Amino acid sequence: MSTPPVAVVIGAGDATGGAIAKRFAREGYSLCVTRRNVDQLTVLADEIRAAGGTAHPFGCDARVEEQMVELFEHIERDIGPIEVVVFNIGANVRFSITETTERVYRKVWEMAALSGFLTGREAAKAMLPRQKGTIIFTGATASLRGGVGFSAFAGAKFALRALAQSMARELGPQGIHVAHPIIDGAIDTAFIRDTFPERYALKDQDGILNPEHIAEQYWQLHCQPRDSWTHELDLRPWMETF
Repeated sequence: MSTPPVAVVIGAGDATGGAIAKRFAREGYSLCVTRRNVDQLTVLADEIRAAGGTAHPFGCDARVEEQMVELFEHIERDIGPIEVVVFNIGANVRFSITETTERVYRKVWEMAALSGFLTGREAAKAMLPRQKGTIIFTGATASLRGGVGFSAFAGAKFALRALAQSMARELGPQGIHVAHPIIDGAIDTAFIRDTFPERYALKDQDGILNPEHIAEQYWQLHCQPRDSWTHELDLRPWMETF
């Protein structure tokens, strides 16, 4: 019996990341999901297994090179060939420029940019020998334009977008599809519900993004034939201004 292909979700949170993991698990992929605290993955792993899928939760700090190298080596050695990697770590904070401390700026850059680089590099190292794979970096509105109070977040997301573009140009000719979906709008999460109740109320009008619908687009990206690869697409509710 052949080993099932592996999908890795770095930053498998309770909303988008978890939905992406469950979508790929339904297609028979063995899911390797990470968060800094492995205990926070218990519910997601149980849901995947209850639906008949395979889940391997890992506690991993994606900002630490040694941990990322060890993670990818362990998956390739002990679980199976990595075919899909999704980088989905969020780092959205808002401070005025005069209130943005060095610690905040550095932490946001580490979470959204440095972690993306380490993820992408290790994914490429695993996939290149097979000349096959999909790497998806989750972008945001801040990937395209800076906004008031988002100097740290926009700087990091701009860097992640540049990384994705550079990797797509380098790895595409070698059979690896690199994509950068831009999530331009609020997502149906507990954070939006509790922090922005007026925005969350738009859910009844399809005014915020459904994580399962985002996950479906990630699956479709992976399924694209290489003569019609999408590198960048934007996902936004119909009422979002842009």
